[in-house]
Amino acid sequence: MYHVQSWTSILGEESLLESNTRRRTARDRGGEVNYLPPHPSGETRDSLEVERQELLNEIKKKDNKKVIQEKMAKTFSIRRLEVVRGSPAVAEFKERWPALFCEAEIKEEFRRITTIPLEHRFLSKLDFYTPKLIAFMKTKGGCMGTKLRPLLSKLSQNLSIEARRDAVIRALILYLGEKEGDLFDNCWQDNCSDVTLHVIKVLVIDGADGEDPVDASIILEGMEMLPGCRNIANVCLLLMGLVYALNLAYPKTLRYTFEVFQKRFLELDGIKLSPKVHTLKVRLLS
Repeated sequence: MYHVQSWTSILGEESLLESNTRRRTARDRGGEVNYLPPHPSGETRDSLEVERQELLNEIKKKDNKKVIQEKMAKTFSIRRLEVVRGSPAVAEFKERWPALFCEAEIKEEFRRITTIPLEHRFLSKLDFYTPKLIAFMKTKGGCMGTKLRPLLSKLSQNLSIEARRDAVIRALILYLGEKEGDLFDNCWQDNCSDVTLHVIKVLVIDGADGEDPVDASIILEGMEMLPGCRNIANVCLLLMGLVYALNLAYPKTLRYTFEVFQKRFLELDGIKLSPKVHTLKVRLLS
């Protein structure tokens, strides 16, 4: 989809890229402390390629998380070079780096890139802003108020923390003038859409009672990954982790939602804001 050069060609240009490690590019959205890091001392492209191949064998073993994490940390620089310089298709990159596509390593990769703890930062800020978000959403009238009313009514009930976070995120999307359906594809277990049609999506399989989902997963470029998640907020933060790890662009129809995820919930590059998100920030901090 994006791949136009061989990996040898891409990695052969590493000397030029390493000399410009701190240079920001159009795909560098902000907060990437280690956007294009140099190789570890004493390591070369060839030695790190050997590590990558060893990783393919290590992930087949049981109870091997520590070794995998060490090798993933060691090969971080060559992986970033491939992502940034090659812009590979997700399927191709997953084949080369399957160890990345699990919850633990997505969080670790995000920390390597930004130094930020992904889950703690996202959830703590979401919870911190929730009372203010609910308060000023309740003041909305007109068409917007009508759209928000079912979710606000749900939030007035005695919900679990997971269900509360889910409702707040969905309400936030509507409040920002965007559509829930552009992020979430809600379906029943036997009636889901074709995942190959989606570029970035959260697939949510609803339970029989229509309340808490029985399953949720992430779809990237037609590939379903990380199935088995019931926590919508956790799926959203893992999606942000993958966006950073794979250097993906935000969906245009959800630009404000992802801007809030990044600049308010994760507090990354939060100085330059769109007018809409700046207004939201002022209201949240007032």
